[in-house]
Amino acid sequence: MKRTLCDDVRIVSNRRDFLRHTSAGFGYTALSALAAGWSGSSRAAEAVAKGRTDPLAPKPPHFAPKAKRVIFLFMSGGPSHLETFDWKPELAKYGPGGGQGKLLAPVFKFAPSGKSGLMISEIFPHLAKQADKLCILNGMKTNNPGHQQAIVALHTGNEMFVRPSVGAWTTYGLGSEAEDLPGFVTISPISDQGGAMNYGSAFLPATFQGTRLDGGSRAVPNIANHRLAGGDQRKQIDFIQRANRRMLAHDADHPELEGLIGSYELAYKMQTSVPAALDIDDEPEHIRKLYGLDDGATSGFAQQCLMARRLAEKGVRFIQLTRIGWDQHNNLREAMTRNAESIDRPIAALIEDLAARGMLDETLVVWGGEFGRTPNDDKGDGNGRGHNAKGYSMWMAGGGVKGGYAHGATDETGREAVEGIIGTHDLHATMLHLLGLDHESLTFKYAGRDFRLTDVHGVVAKDIIA
Repeated sequence: MKRTLCDDVRIVSNRRDFLRHTSAGFGYTALSALAAGWSGSSRAAEAVAKGRTDPLAPKPPHFAPKAKRVIFLFMSGGPSHLETFDWKPELAKYGPGGGQGKLLAPVFKFAPSGKSGLMISEIFPHLAKQADKLCILNGMKTNNPGHQQAIVALHTGNEMFVRPSVGAWTTYGLGSEAEDLPGFVTISPISDQGGAMNYGSAFLPATFQGTRLDGGSRAVPNIANHRLAGGDQRKQIDFIQRANRRMLAHDADHPELEGLIGSYELAYKMQTSVPAALDIDDEPEHIRKLYGLDDGATSGFAQQCLMARRLAEKGVRFIQLTRIGWDQHNNLREAMTRNAESIDRPIAALIEDLAARGMLDETLVVWGGEFGRTPNDDKGDGNGRGHNAKGYSMWMAGGGVKGGYAHGATDETGREAVEGIIGTHDLHATMLHLLGLDHESLTFKYAGRDFRLTDVHGVVAKDIIA
């Protein structure tokens, strides 16, 4: 006798436990979890009408926000603040090195940029033109000089335990305004140094985890269904959804099953919405030129930046881009030149484009890596620096921060933050604050206590807020 779907369901003795332990696998089956749940107000209305709630429906902030969304430009490896945004004339007096451990002068020149006169390295000529929109944070500090620990802490607030990422906390707190798209997207993330932890939801519902997209035209692998036409696939999904909803009717308190239902629904819709949202081929020539989309040196990151702008236009709440290769223990001059060339024009274009569309004021752009570099010659060849967690630079733009402003400082050689110090928890508290969220009130009860992104720490850097 042929076995039916209902017969298969009965084989599982405890469906709730089964789904709880396999929900991540189901999510990836439905196009890598694709932010399981319904997005946007229309989906929320449908869910409410059917007696269900939509975890990704837009939620009111705690107070009036400065920003609606975040674009996080993550520079993996620890870019040297001494060659980018932290000008150290005193360090320049020490010359080009002279031995391992000796102080090493900056290998690039700095110049005042914009009306504000912010000091920016010569390797960022395009970004220097956007100086009056930048809020440079030269007093950054983190706890650990190890790549994995510092990267995981930057993304989750904790270097030791599995915790929800900042993007997951953001979508948990605010939901998403996107229609038929995830609320949190990460483009070409690193696969090591914490990997999926850096965009995961940990103990938050899987709905809030980041959806991984690759750069280029095939951003989501296997998104097209070559076996079934649209109508036939719709019938197949409806059949599966009816079975799941029958099970849900017998057990209404079943978040894992609701998440599974939502993941299939959103995944189906994304087969159309994702290609449309990410099809940069229809961008006009002046935009392609602005971003450097057709230039070999810039095309890779230009694609990411242009995808980010398009996702932001669609209402995605948190978007992360990644550029690897900033770990310069040696080959500092050559690698920094190459890295900067690949991101300078695209990032400057992203800022300019957002501003031209009236979106920059409501978009918080954040740039930075997990830590900075030491002022010392790391290998003794006059062309490399070691890890430095005690002081480094990041910057923000748009989203309610002061433009043309430098906040904080390291000591005269750039070794340690001494003014306007912003630790990892302070950074997260400030980002949430700009989004209208009180970092002390944004909590989730797990294992008997309330957790939050900033743990028991975090001070909002109010001096940088416009």
